[in-house]
Amino acid sequence: MLTSICGINWGDEGKGKMVDLLSEDYDVVCRYQGGNNAGHTVINERGKFILNLLPSGILRRNVVNVLGPGMVVDLKHLSEEMGRLREKGVEITPANLKISDRAVITMPYHVLLDCLEEERLGDKKFGSTRRGIAPVYADRYMKKAFRMGELLDAERLYARVPEIVEWKNLTVAGGYRHAPVTAEEVIEYFERYGKPLLPFICDTGAYLNAANAAGKKIMFEAQLGALRDVDFGILPYTSSSSTIAAYAPIGAGVPNLKLDRSIGVMKAYSTCVGEGPFTAEYFGEKAERLREAGGEYGAATGRPRRVGPFDVVASSYGIRCQGADEIALTKLDILSIYEEIEVCTAYELDGKIVREFPYPDALDRCRPVFEKVKGWHCDISRCRRQEELPEEALGYIRFIEQACACKITYVAVGPEREAVIKLK
Repeated sequence: MLTSICGINWGDEGKGKMVDLLSEDYDVVCRYQGGNNAGHTVINERGKFILNLLPSGILRRNVVNVLGPGMVVDLKHLSEEMGRLREKGVEITPANLKISDRAVITMPYHVLLDCLEEERLGDKKFGSTRRGIAPVYADRYMKKAFRMGELLDAERLYARVPEIVEWKNLTVAGGYRHAPVTAEEVIEYFERYGKPLLPFICDTGAYLNAANAAGKKIMFEAQLGALRDVDFGILPYTSSSSTIAAYAPIGAGVPNLKLDRSIGVMKAYSTCVGEGPFTAEYFGEKAERLREAGGEYGAATGRPRRVGPFDVVASSYGIRCQGADEIALTKLDILSIYEEIEVCTAYELDGKIVREFPYPDALDRCRPVFEKVKGWHCDISRCRRQEELPEEALGYIRFIEQACACKITYVAVGPEREAVIKLK
């Protein structure tokens, strides 16, 4: 069984929570794209955890966790993240964490370049997390990146460093007029943060193929959502990797395998971190009320999330991009503050009503078309069975389900692991 847990919208939908919950029934959890530019928040009986690079299955004692070749790995960040979890009693060993030898290393100069470019762009910035993601993926495709497997042969790796540093300084010093990168600092980075990770580096493709052949259940954990995908998202305000479920086997190192199940995760309302078009966005007091009720601040950056009502147009597009068979709807409890709940069911574009998500360039001209659904206006955070939900809450779920033409299987009514209702 190969299952993908993927984001339907702009990211921050609650994928980490669903992976933490469902991984109880899986043997392996694999991250297959992205880096430490987003965070998955997990709350369970062991405490509250914010995971950036490690798969959310790391909190399960019997789950093997994999960082696939489609990822970009900041060695310093990973080392510190592992340290924080160990301080909380989470065991991390080569037996339960495997890092692909083909995964690319995010270097300090990638972070530097990310920051320099955002500053150069000024008011036209893309809203980067400034963690070096676009520059490292650019180097990957230019075949100028370092890979995790190279750490296993230090002599050969260090011989490559001067030529890469010389090339990189054409941009750092020559383009941005910043102090140049030195070979010594690059090697020191590898020595300090790379060496402790050597026991974890392996051929994860071979491992996953063997696990699949042995009948193991494998879960693929995505970062961000469909609207941040480099090909299908709101370019240029996207990530630099493929967040799409269909990419999961490729980014995990097993392109020969096929998904059996795709579970899309979306919130009961809309949120967005960073720049770019966000048609259904609330502003002012309406936005502040929803943001505060939902605690909408980025897990990786702490930035206030932009918020708005559920967006049927964007979500239907995201469901199609992700090939979602079913949906996990999160944070339904937050909407308990409303007597009536707005839903964006269409866009008005140049005087016409549209229900298909348009090309990104047209989104700035779109205006939301709202419908109102009766709210339940009572606390549902203690509900654990479908029968305990108010009729109005069930009505809202069915409204979203019908509007998006995809079955909602799970509903989260709180941040805790057990605060999820499986619908009949």
